[in-house]
Amino acid sequence: MRPVHIALAVAVAAVWGVNFVVIEVGLGHFPPLLFSALRFLVAALPAVFFVGRPCVPWRWILTVGLALGVGKFGLLFIGMHEGMPAGLSSLVLQVQSVFTAAIASAVLRERPGRTRVLGMVVALAGIALAAVDEGASGPLLGFVLVVAAAVFWGVANVATRKASPPRALNFMVWSCVVPVLPLTVLSLLFEGPAADMAALRALDFSGAGALLYVAWGSTVFGFVVWSRLLRTYHASAVAPYSLLVPVFGMSSAALLLGEDISALRWCAAALLVGGVAVTLLSGARRPGPTTRPEGEDQGPGVVCDTRVAAGAEPSRGARG
Repeated sequence: MRPVHIALAVAVAAVWGVNFVVIEVGLGHFPPLLFSALRFLVAALPAVFFVGRPCVPWRWILTVGLALGVGKFGLLFIGMHEGMPAGLSSLVLQVQSVFTAAIASAVLRERPGRTRVLGMVVALAGIALAAVDEGASGPLLGFVLVVAAAVFWGVANVATRKASPPRALNFMVWSCVVPVLPLTVLSLLFEGPAADMAALRALDFSGAGALLYVAWGSTVFGFVVWSRLLRTYHASAVAPYSLLVPVFGMSSAALLLGEDISALRWCAAALLVGGVAVTLLSGARRPGPTTRPEGEDQGPGVVCDTRVAAGAEPSRGARG
């Protein structure tokens, strides 16, 4: 990979890692479901009016939007609201690579090799060790919700792979539109209109900053840059940089929030990160999915507006 692209991959990992600390700050200002709904609303508007029509069938936008927005982030925010530490959340969520491989095996008929299965087992052992640590020192419910969030992230990953969106920004923005309404309805039902209105009336610079960071920094910048890197290089060259996310997440949580990292948690981190690394790198010899050319018809009634330049850089093949 070119140095500038390595720097971008590390920058995205840093943004995603620090994002867990920012979520912790945001949850001090908003109820979790309202915070998640606002995150996607701010990420989608006003960009949805400038990215052109969806470039993939609506079924993929709806699937990814619901799995990523309502499933992953809704459960993650609730789990952290229930007491799951920011640093540990950044670590546990990385088990999504194991769930992605398992779901891809069931849905896409991708048979994992022995090395990948070994990596999955090691990563799950890390999750079990982290669960023991969290069960002894914190609320187990929050831990379970974050693991469930990782499952939904795996669903979103496989759906995105099936969709093969030719434009990352277009696909991400339209996917951000989907969860706004269901998250808002769930917030009104379970958190109550009074709590939501009180949070909006009390909005200050700290709450607004946290909202802008998770919407524009983590969601738009992070996912779009990461998707473009995956379109430029083989996944085996890009994916290992995601292992830096819990490094930035745990270190920033310790520095900024004063979170303690126990010896048992360090052992869990070593097992989980090592298992995820084996799972990611075991697919290095497998060719990635072929992306469709810009502007190609994606199905009945789906037309990609080639006049919109945002996110339109074509794939240039692996260079690193």
